[in-house]
Formats: sequence, structure tokens, C-alpha cells
Amino acid sequence: MNFTVEEYLDLLEGADQVTGSKLYRMGEAEVSGITYESEKAGPGSLFICKGALFKKEYLEEAVSRGSICYVSERDYGLEQVPRILVKNIREAMPLLAEKFYQVPEGMLKYIGVTGTKGKTTTTYYIKGIFDEYMKQTGGRGIACLTSVETYDGKEREAASITTPESLELYRHFRNACDSGITCLAMEVSSQALKYGRVAGIAFDVGVFLNISEDHISPVEHKSFKDYFCSKLQLFHQVRTAVVNLDSEFSRTVLMEASSAGRILTFGTKPGADIYGHDVCVENGKVRFSVTCDRFEGEFSLAMHGIFNVENALAAIAVAYACELPFATMQKGLAGVTVDGRMEEYSSRDQKLKAIVDYAHNGLSFEKIFDSVRVEYPDYKIVSVFGCPGGKALNRRRDMGLIAGKACSKVYLSADDPGPEEVQDICTEIGRFVEDTGCPYECISDREAAIKKAMTEAEENTVVLVLGKGGENSQRVGQILCAYKSDSEVVRECIREYDSKLPYGRPRRL
Repeated sequence: MNFTVEEYLDLLEGADQVTGSKLYRMGEAEVSGITYESEKAGPGSLFICKGALFKKEYLEEAVSRGSICYVSERDYGLEQVPRILVKNIREAMPLLAEKFYQVPEGMLKYIGVTGTKGKTTTTYYIKGIFDEYMKQTGGRGIACLTSVETYDGKEREAASITTPESLELYRHFRNACDSGITCLAMEVSSQALKYGRVAGIAFDVGVFLNISEDHISPVEHKSFKDYFCSKLQLFHQVRTAVVNLDSEFSRTVLMEASSAGRILTFGTKPGADIYGHDVCVENGKVRFSVTCDRFEGEFSLAMHGIFNVENALAAIAVAYACELPFATMQKGLAGVTVDGRMEEYSSRDQKLKAIVDYAHNGLSFEKIFDSVRVEYPDYKIVSVFGCPGGKALNRRRDMGLIAGKACSKVYLSADDPGPEEVQDICTEIGRFVEDTGCPYECISDREAAIKKAMTEAEENTVVLVLGKGGENSQRVGQILCAYKSDSEVVRECIREYDSKLPYGRPRRL
């Protein structure tokens, strides 16, 4: 069912958003679509003007493609073009999206995951458990929206942003419902919470993993307080709050979580509702036990990284909140892997190992280096990484210091340099690496940096290639350029290394 322009105006007036309007007898026209991308505008569409970089030309293009009305915070002065002017376009968007897509109420269980580190892996762990449950009960695998990909039953595509805009979110919700899916798990970024992308969504379960200084810059969050407060907003729209007791700021988080109807805690400290203990690594697998009031049992993970126990405990807590069986949790977690997260590659002689991971901030660096020291006690560590340009500037200090203390050598390279020069970013990180006494080298070309690190690695070395995971592009200036993924480059290096060994049966990667 399509609604008219007048009906959308009534909706926004009911929300006290409208500051002015002029419909030029188009009030009864039916709206066929809503978009904020001028190239996607079509006949009968409602066009949303948003963003600090928005230009009048975008609106003119949308009108030329058939848009019949625009919604904006300002009047762009286009004669005879219907308009609805609003107080806050960010608050108006989810209202418009919800009305347009008409997602049936009560059809979907919504699970949201926020935190500085671990959102993607936790979301996939949740999906692994719930997919196993659906398989056992005859349902469809659940939808998921992550920074790796989006899947809603109809669409499966690579993700370009952690949490999509509200128009995309509600499209995915509707697709999931139309596909017979009954549950959706998604990452919820601080930006999505701050700018209202998830406004109006009643999460059945909301997970708070952790918090540390990140995403602080003129274009993201002005301060740690702003970042933290944005994350905490999740609790104002959840029924069950799931909180990590191992998090540094757990006391503050628990206070905010009190606004939820129910709180569940998890962690590796006694007293957590979902208590993880006896963590160990056996035959390359991370194993741990869980004790709670419903069960006690052992779990194993296919992915490397002791820090993934926290992510797994979060997923178990979500499953517990939704009353899934223990055996389903156990089986669902066991086989989960995530592209670009703790991908291990080994040479045939086991003397060279590489790990590709998305770790890209201070907290994730601490976790991964601590884990590698435990899992590979007899190996030296070298690393390849960079920092993005124009944002999250504190990462350069944090990552440089952490890597410098843990590595025998650091190779600095490109990681979405954007508006900055790669060499300038690397030089800045390098100053902090140098403070630790660790040698480092700046190599602007990321593929060349990885190859040099792999080639120069001494016997029994783990090469950590960090920051990009499975991504196959780099943002240079305003352009997204195609590049080989870190995983592909590492595989090539391992094959090259193995080709120089005496003949033997190759180890499958």
C-alpha cells in the first residue's frame, strides 16, 4: 500500500517535526519510494535532503528523475517543487522509513550489539546459535546486519557501513519479514545511536560489550563522554540488557542498563549471570566452561583468540535470554568463523604463521597481542598496520605504543588514508613505536608492506596483519580504490614460502 504526500506530512506534523510545507496540489499523489540518494530517485519518490555536504544540485537531479516532493530542514527555493520542512531531518527519517515499509509489528525479534570491539564476531556467534536452533525447529536462518555483510532473506551484500541509515534498516526488516525470518541480529554503532538511525526500534535484547577511547575526532565524537553517552543510548530502547562485567566501565554501564526491563550479565568473574571460566587452548581450539543457573558445560570455538571468549559469552547470554537450549548454544558456536577475523595461515613447516584480523583500535590491539603471546608462546611477533586518515586520531598513539611493546618489528602502511598522505600518518604512528624502542619501517603500499614483513620474518614468527580484515578496497581521498585483500596477499606469501621447502604434502589453508 502506497501512502500519499499528505499522509507523510500528517505523520511528521503528529511528531511535531514540521516547520513549513508547500505541496502545490501534490498532496494526493502517492509516494512510490523514499531515498536520500539522487541517483536512486524515480517517478513518485520522496527525496530526503540530508548531510553536511548536501548540495542543491542533488535535489535538482532527484527532481529531474521524478521526485514529487522533498523533505528538508531548509527551503532550497525550487519553484513549484513540493516540500516539507522539518526541525530535524535525522529524527524525521526513521518515521518516514517506518511508515513506508510497514514492517509488521511483532514479526521480528531484534537483537542489537554495541561496543568498541567485538561487535561483528559477537553478531556472528549469535547468528550461529540461532541458525542452529532454526535448523532444529524448522525455521529460517536469522537475518544479520554487520560491518562485513548484510543478509535479510532477500538480499546478501557486502556492507559499506556498520549500521545502515534508517531507510535501509527498515527495508531489511521488511525483507526479513517477507522471507519468513523471525529474528534479526545487528551491530549498532555509536554513530547510529547518536544520529538516530535506530530510533523507534524496540530491541528484544541489547548487548553492551565494552568501551574504550575511539572514534574521537571532529567528524565523529567530540569527546570520550560523547562517544560513551552515545553507546549507552541503546539501553533506552531494549527489553533485556546484556552487560559485560569484565568491561572497565561496567558499573556505569549497569547503572544506565537499569532503564531496561531486565539485566543479564556475563564475564569471566564470579558473580556474572553467565560465568565463563577454565579458559584454555587445546589443539588450536579455544575451550572454556560456562556456569549459570540453568546449566554448566564446556564450549569450544573454531576461531583463534582467547578474547573471543568474551564475545562468545555475550552470544550465550543472548541465547539464554531467549531461552534457547544449552546443546543448541554449544553446537551453534562450535563452527563459527568470520572473514577477516583471526584468520590463521601457516607454512607447511609451521615456522611461519600469519594472522589477518580487523583489529583497528587500542582495545582490540591489547586483546589480540595478549592472546597471541599466550597462543604462540615460542614465536616472535611482527605486525603490519596503519590508521585511517582524518578520524579517530588517538588510535595512532595507542596502536603505535601497544604494537611497539609487543613486536620485534612493526611495518606501517596504508589503511584508508582518505584526506591525508599515507607517509604522514605512518610517520606519526612511528614516533610512538619508536618511543618503545621497537624498530619500524614505513611502506606506503600495503601489499608491499605485507610481503616484506612475510619475507623478512625470522624462523618461528607470527606476522599480524591488522586493520583491514577481508576488505578489498582502500579509501584514498574521496575515492574507494580496489586493492587485494590482506588475506589474499598473505596466502600468496605462504604459497611462495612453501614452494621453497623440500617437497612434502602441503597443509590445507
